[in-house]
Amino acid sequence: MRRRLGPLLLLAGIFYITFVGRVAMAPLLPNLEADLGLSHAQAGGLFLAMAVGYFVAVFAAGFVSQRITYWRTILLASLAMGLVLLCAPLVTGRWSMNLLCLALGLAAGLYLPSGVAALTSFVRPADWGKAIAVHELAPSGALMSAPLIAELFLDGLSWWGIMALVGAFSVGLGLVYARWGRGGEFPGHPPNFAALGELLRLPAVWLLILFFAMGVGASLGVYTMLPLYLITEKGFDQASANLLVGLSRLPGLGMAFVAGWAHDRFGPRASLVVVYLAIGLATLGLGLGSGGALVAAVFIMPTVAVCFFPVGFAALSAVAPPHLRGVAVSLTTPLAFVLGGGLLPTFIGWMGEQYSFGAGVTVSGLIFLSGAGLALLLPRGRNQVG
Repeated sequence: MRRRLGPLLLLAGIFYITFVGRVAMAPLLPNLEADLGLSHAQAGGLFLAMAVGYFVAVFAAGFVSQRITYWRTILLASLAMGLVLLCAPLVTGRWSMNLLCLALGLAAGLYLPSGVAALTSFVRPADWGKAIAVHELAPSGALMSAPLIAELFLDGLSWWGIMALVGAFSVGLGLVYARWGRGGEFPGHPPNFAALGELLRLPAVWLLILFFAMGVGASLGVYTMLPLYLITEKGFDQASANLLVGLSRLPGLGMAFVAGWAHDRFGPRASLVVVYLAIGLATLGLGLGSGGALVAAVFIMPTVAVCFFPVGFAALSAVAPPHLRGVAVSLTTPLAFVLGGGLLPTFIGWMGEQYSFGAGVTVSGLIFLSGAGLALLLPRGRNQVG
């Protein structure tokens, strides 16, 4: 495992930078709104454009990797992400910004299927769990560091300068990967549409799509609009809001292990009920709270939100037949990003424009609470969900 640590960290670094490239806009939304003349709804809609691009790219990634191998697809994702971000200074208005966000989603969506395939090709099966755990630190690290990076450079750079700086790092990492990257030197496989059709005939899969949409909405959808909410409605200055949002991700780094233990001890149904009760109540606190209660909710909400994913993936594996489990992950994840990572921020932004951000966050909390009741609809018995 030690000899493979360098290539593993390089892959995790590319995963990290592609994730930062997608979420870096969140702490910069006040600057984008002022510079581009965007409304709150239009600002939230940028994440919908990005989620649509991500959805398309995840499904197209199999066709791309089939032609150029997983290794080259990873290189393409890193370089493409960097080049798109380097085009940020060319943005002049709403539509060019939406086009940039669509391209960001397309670039980022190419990475994940190829990254996992490459990782498992040079790490021994006995070490897969440890390797994937290291790899999966990248999203949490990106969500934590993006607001801190924005705040660090906002004094000297514009919003587009910060995005271009992230783009330069992405290109640099791609060039490093081109020289020293390992794994995935073989072609991928395009999506199996017959398997997709078989999967979509299972009612429980549609339920899991809703769960994943709410999970992504809780961990990413609310996050993307949180700095703007704290600044425009709760009286925070931009530096304080970004620092608070960045630090709020720290307590959640170890919570995935707690959620995994709870799943093994109590099963996915009971675990999902508790997780969605906690997420829903924390989000309500975020929408309705003020002062110390609001600050506490900012920390509690992402801490409990990360608990969904170990339980959610376990539940998905339980309801999908063994030969369709990989297809199930490939289907639910991009759909969840469109719904939870795209439509939810757009809704919160629209509510912020028409009523208040607090109202949008509160409605989101009620939606998450409904997940606790929906979890009781998961089947018992044959697939051992319960």
